[in-house]
Amino acid sequence: VFPSLAQAQASVANEVYQELGQPSIFLFCPTEYCSSLCSPSPSQSCYLLTIGQELLPGIGVIWTGPKVVSQELSATQLEEVEGVLQRRPVIWDNLYANDYDCRRVFLGPYMGRAPGLMSRLHGLLLNPNCELQANFIPIHTLGSWFRSELRSCAHADHAGMETATALEDSQGSEEGSYSPQDALELALHDWVAEINRQALEPGR
Repeated sequence: VFPSLAQAQASVANEVYQELGQPSIFLFCPTEYCSSLCSPSPSQSCYLLTIGQELLPGIGVIWTGPKVVSQELSATQLEEVEGVLQRRPVIWDNLYANDYDCRRVFLGPYMGRAPGLMSRLHGLLLNPNCELQANFIPIHTLGSWFRSELRSCAHADHAGMETATALEDSQGSEEGSYSPQDALELALHDWVAEINRQALEPGR
């Protein structure tokens, strides 16, 4: 029925999206969802070019970066993906995922993501460790990164200043750009406080 896999997927996704009344959040995960899966590259992939052309503009497209588990994300990489998909990607961040090797647990701070990325993203999803409590530091430091990105956006766009300022006032802030080490220390401080609080609960 369809001349290519990409056209088939786009057609089905578009039909479901319209049937559901075009919801504000509707995500599509392409078969080629990172650079290493694209042939020969994201900007020259016939599959991604078709997805970008055929998929309705209200549908978000998931992307993991250069690899399935990407150690780094840069603005240049995201600009290439945005160009071929004709929309900013939703990052599906597997930095902490350990479902492929549950003998490992990742406890470090959120890092390897260049400053100013938020303006190039439609959204960001964090794929966590399978062990629930091991995600305190990853999620806490992601929050610090996000607040830093909001401040950067606010300085670039004064219209968003009040929103960023309100968020900083309610959740605390640090001067300057995001520092993984400072974010880690803050997360460890809050994690110890949480552990001590739980230890005092009846029956613990």
